[in-house]
Amino acid sequence: GVGMGMTAPVSITAFPAEDGSFQQKVKVSLRIPSQFQDNPPCPTDESIKIEERQGMTIYSTQFGGYAKETDYVNYAAKLKAALGSEAAYHKDFYLCNGYDPPMKPYGRRNEVWFVKE
Repeated sequence: GVGMGMTAPVSITAFPAEDGSFQQKVKVSLRIPSQFQDNPPCPTDESIKIEERQGMTIYSTQFGGYAKETDYVNYAAKLKAALGSEAAYHKDFYLCNGYDPPMKPYGRRNEVWFVKE
């Protein structure tokens, strides 16, 4: 019964298929606002879980516009190419992040993150 409002970023964990597209399995994560961190409200939907994300080091790229799956896939491919074969990061998933509300038409920020191993 407690509303927390929208937070940023909205983070989607993508599990790439062999062709680079998203598998049907994705995980959407929202940041719990600071005032709720110590005692977050309990979800009433069993499919919603509260998890603590540990600190991580990431490789990241940023782009603008209204991001679609193809944008995230393309920028993930560009980031992979830029890193080359020497960088050690998790290859079985990556994070797609959006920072803006849907009604913001200009100056939008999106990122792809690869988590360093």
